[in-house]
Amino acid sequence: MEKKVFRSRISVLLLVFISLIMLQPLVTTISSGNILNPISVTLVLIVLIFCGIRYVISGNKLSFKIFWVIPLRSVDIKDIFSVKRSYNPISSPSASLKRLKIEGFGFPILISPVREQEFLDTLKICNPKIDIQVNYKKGWWRIWDLDI
Repeated sequence: MEKKVFRSRISVLLLVFISLIMLQPLVTTISSGNILNPISVTLVLIVLIFCGIRYVISGNKLSFKIFWVIPLRSVDIKDIFSVKRSYNPISSPSASLKRLKIEGFGFPILISPVREQEFLDTLKICNPKIDIQVNYKKGWWRIWDLDI
């Protein structure tokens, strides 16, 4: 199978939440004239990491990377037994709260690929035994797939 790269969905809600937390310290920093302090650097790193999360399917491996360079983890697709929808906010290689919970290696991994259906189809090609339980609900609050 050819290598396929999927970027992470970026949640507007999550970015607004982090921005609100960082707003007051950032305003204080800018008004003091000290732009290269830890708060500014941290905010820039968070934005860069959010924009750089990638999920790579190559052969029978699913890898999680930041900017195609920094490998976070790699798992064997043959070990995956189920994929479910999750909104769990625990730390994960995901820039959104609308996530897929991948189970099969003793611990769940939460990810949020943008082209979700194509990602699931690619996983299913690599391992047809995967039980996929992902619902696509519609509603007035789910505008442009930005429901959280």
